[in-house]
Amino acid sequence: MGKLKLENKSVLITGADSGIGKAVALLFARHGANIAIIYHSNTDDAEETKSEIENLGKKCIIFKGDINDYEFCEETAKQTASEFGGIDILINNAGMQFPSDNIENLEEKNIRKTFDSNIVGMILLTKIVFPYLKEGSSIVNTTSAVAYQGHPELLDYSATKGAIVSFTRSLALQAKPKGIRINAVAPGPVATPLTEKTFGEKEEDENKPPLERNASPEEVATSFLFLVSDDAAQITGQVFHPNGGLIVNG
Repeated sequence: MGKLKLENKSVLITGADSGIGKAVALLFARHGANIAIIYHSNTDDAEETKSEIENLGKKCIIFKGDINDYEFCEETAKQTASEFGGIDILINNAGMQFPSDNIENLEEKNIRKTFDSNIVGMILLTKIVFPYLKEGSSIVNTTSAVAYQGHPELLDYSATKGAIVSFTRSLALQAKPKGIRINAVAPGPVATPLTEKTFGEKEEDENKPPLERNASPEEVATSFLFLVSDDAAQITGQVFHPNGGLIVNG
């Protein structure tokens, strides 16, 4: 595989029990990082991911909880730093969506859940982890092509993904004097458990990008690896677009 890009780095990833988050966690572990995972409910998947990381010879700790719980985030960051000797990288990847083809049918509770999971919890966790980061550290946030293109069935989800873009750019400006880089990744259609659960085959059939297929989580994970590695030393406040050829501005 060549030179390890993240040897002995400490990484905290949200939503890494499956999908893009899991692919990122495994790729980072292959490049020498120790991984802490925050997951919401699926303990079996989280345990499986932990086992796969440990089989690669790296440490892994998992935390079940809600990133909107401030005390949970504080304790998670503290334990991660204690176990691994610090935190070098934060990957904000957790998210949820509740599709609706009519704004009149959006349920208030689901709107609030979507914003809490996708952007409010992200900001809270980042606030808590930020003091642990140092010069050379980095944060990567998962946004989406829908932040730029919109989606007729994902109004509130798309809005949160747009907020993530703005949060990324603004925090990058604030973090620049500290030497901490802040970037984001905006995938197009990806074959993950979340999209399969939400849309089944319809998303795959109706929203194929120009490459005519959905990305795999592993294909998206390489963008995260690049952004947190020294190869991206001059990149901050940017959004990468592994989207199969969708044309977006920004």
